Amino acid sequence: MTLSIIPSSADMLSILKLFIIPAGGGIPAGVMLAKTKGVAWPVTTLLYLGSDIILAIAFEPILRIIAFFCGKVSFLTRFSAALKAATARSVSHYGGTGAGPIALIMIAFGVDPMTGRATALAAGHGIVTGWAIAVTGDMLYFAVIAISTLSLNSYIRDPNTTMLIILVAMFFIPVIIRRIRSRSPLSQEAEALNSE
Repeated sequence: MTLSIIPSSADMLSILKLFIIPAGGGIPAGVMLAKTKGVAWPVTTLLYLGSDIILAIAFEPILRIIAFFCGKVSFLTRFSAALKAATARSVSHYGGTGAGPIALIMIAFGVDPMTGRATALAAGHGIVTGWAIAVTGDMLYFAVIAISTLSLNSYIRDPNTTMLIILVAMFFIPVIIRRIRSRSPLSQEAEALNSE
């Protein structure tokens, strides 16, 4: 199989559609489709970056409307304050005391780019910086999932089984890690310090 430098527009559109699926479920499918169609990895990566840019264009107005109403409606103002407090707690799990870029990138990596952008907005970052942070975290997530998918498929050689295993791992590994971390003595000590 030869890799195409410039794939057909129909192939690129099909891959892009899979990447636009929310919650990262389309990454293994998009990567496997790109491999099947002979699309080179730099083109596949650019298509995923394009899906993040489309997401930013679609999501930013919605986020701004929500932020506007959060400042005008008392219930939403309290909700916004609670969200900022939750963000501070989330950032502390990534080793930060403030919502710096690295902690925000890790939130986008660990959750999704929309949450990363919303968290960046709550931390005071503007459109360009906020989305740069969110997209950086999401592109790191893409790299991990894409490399895992392709590596696993080199052993299994069945795209459907590979995608199923990766999807299951994407959903259950974070849950397992959270459970292990919550039971560790270091985590319990940190929780005790936070509650004081």
